Amino acid sequence: MSAVSVNGLTRRFGDFVAVDEVSFEIGRGEVFGLLGANGAGKTTIIRMLCCSYRPSAGRAIVLGRDTREQPALIRTRVGYMSQRFSLYGDLTVEENLRFYGDIYGRAGPQSLDRVCSQVGLDREHRDRRADSLPTGIRQRAALAAAIAHQPELLFLDEPTSGVDPRSRKQFWELIRALADAGTTVLVTTHAMGEAEGCERIAMMAAGRMVAIGTPEELVQRTGSVIIAVTASPWQDAYERLARRWPDAALYGRRTHIVTADPDRVRSEVESVLEGLEVTAVSAQRPSLEDAFVWHIGHG
Repeated sequence: MSAVSVNGLTRRFGDFVAVDEVSFEIGRGEVFGLLGANGAGKTTIIRMLCCSYRPSAGRAIVLGRDTREQPALIRTRVGYMSQRFSLYGDLTVEENLRFYGDIYGRAGPQSLDRVCSQVGLDREHRDRRADSLPTGIRQRAALAAAIAHQPELLFLDEPTSGVDPRSRKQFWELIRALADAGTTVLVTTHAMGEAEGCERIAMMAAGRMVAIGTPEELVQRTGSVIIAVTASPWQDAYERLARRWPDAALYGRRTHIVTADPDRVRSEVESVLEGLEVTAVSAQRPSLEDAFVWHIGHG
């Protein structure tokens, strides 16, 4: 049985369609990612699956229960960590954990000790007010609050926003450990490096799902090669290349052109950039970011 099964899920706010007929499934113990820019509908999907929003249309089955029919039961079996870390800043970490434990009624003192050990929170951290903690430690405390009741399914909404690379890496190690222990994880992100840590990804744009698959499948599905062009002035180079190849994208000062005919593109680059200083034109395998740009453009 899938942990999550979504069919035609839609959410409207007045005339605005935030999520438009989205369908996907998440297997038990899977780390599944929703990848897209801000406003793509990722958070709205999570809130419908958490039963905070009622779908305008479609159906969502979470842990075998319909979100319309049994929202209270679903809420006791899932954990949710929001972009703002879901902590009360004027309470200590310990008080936050006990509060969330009392809400779910499934987190005694021994359970809280186990969770704190699992995420790397020592007694000093637990006794401090949440708003006094460094961002990376506050992030761990928020994760501890989300899993204090041992949920079967964990929702993480942009969980590493604003944290340093080391803390981000450590946090993803925790996510993987939770999944290895049997917890299903749904994570939203707009960071390609994070998305690559997911077993499967749904690429989102303007409330719609434009592609779904493993990171490798999404790259291979483009059937393309990247022609990376370095030229000076880079602004002029990008403008010319984008006029010739509208799907061209800027990466730092390099322009990437996604193409199924790399030889033809390479032969045309010099004429397109005539008069500019071209220092490198190379072919390379598409990255996940390249694939995202391609899928959004073709979706």
